Amino acid sequence: MNKFEKHKGYSRTFQESKLSLGLFFPLEAYKGSIPVMELKQQIDLAQIAEEANFASLFVRDVPLNDPTFGDVGQIYDPWVFLGYLAAQTKEIALGTGSIVTTLRHPLHLAKAAASVDHISNQRLLLGIATGDRPVEFSAYKVNREERRELFQESFFVMKEAWKQSFLPINSQRVRLEQGDILPKPALSDIPVFVTGRSGQSLEWIAENSDGWISYPRNIDVQAELINEWRSLTYDFQPFSQSLYIDLAKNPDEGPTPIHLGFRSGYKFLIEFLYRLQEIGVNHVILNLKYGQRPAKDVIDELGEKVVPMFPAFKQQT
Repeated sequence: MNKFEKHKGYSRTFQESKLSLGLFFPLEAYKGSIPVMELKQQIDLAQIAEEANFASLFVRDVPLNDPTFGDVGQIYDPWVFLGYLAAQTKEIALGTGSIVTTLRHPLHLAKAAASVDHISNQRLLLGIATGDRPVEFSAYKVNREERRELFQESFFVMKEAWKQSFLPINSQRVRLEQGDILPKPALSDIPVFVTGRSGQSLEWIAENSDGWISYPRNIDVQAELINEWRSLTYDFQPFSQSLYIDLAKNPDEGPTPIHLGFRSGYKFLIEFLYRLQEIGVNHVILNLKYGQRPAKDVIDELGEKVVPMFPAFKQQT
């Protein structure tokens, strides 16, 4: 039995040999690096996605606007935004893709994640990463060369803080001897997903994480990577990836490459997603940044034509 079968976000999103769909915030197409993020519109679209049976909504963690990097994500602090999303939705999983562990204290991470999981009624899917924007490391006075070790520290501190009460924890940034983290997750744990390699070996990720979030690749290369990943895991650990799409009005339009994805009609998108399912991808998080149509039109069409082929799963009882 998978330890997260009773976790609402996990069980809605992941099932072995099956694929489900999510969406990345901001739920809009935009040029340049900064989206509009009109809050009411974003929440309305999030609720439409939930009603359409998308499995998840994902937020990003971009602490600083680096003008050389090209994209700031959904602007708002991820924990604040997730708390608001939790209050405005009911069933859809709420994911992070991904929290930058190197720039945040491990105890703050543990408390924030446990709070969101509790407030949302066990819907948090916690993607974590080392961060990749040099300007942020210097601004926070963090040694970028230590990001691999800081990532591991955060991972293990969170897992220990959720699991037991008043457990002494001593690490590079933590000396917890008498205090305790509250609230505790209902399952004494939260599903944590490594994003990319985060400086870790594939063996470490397979041994320690609850799943892996990766990036779009040539489908044959992705298949080889997933096969290698599965050879190292003993129990089911889901493989997820992002995908940028520009959904054309013409349902029969074939694919044209865009950054980290493609433009096409919904028929090719369905074919492509079935192929991803065949090679072992369990969840695809769609990003609408480079779209040419209003996000509502795209989400409505995805909900009508595509999501029924890859719907959210019912929680096992």
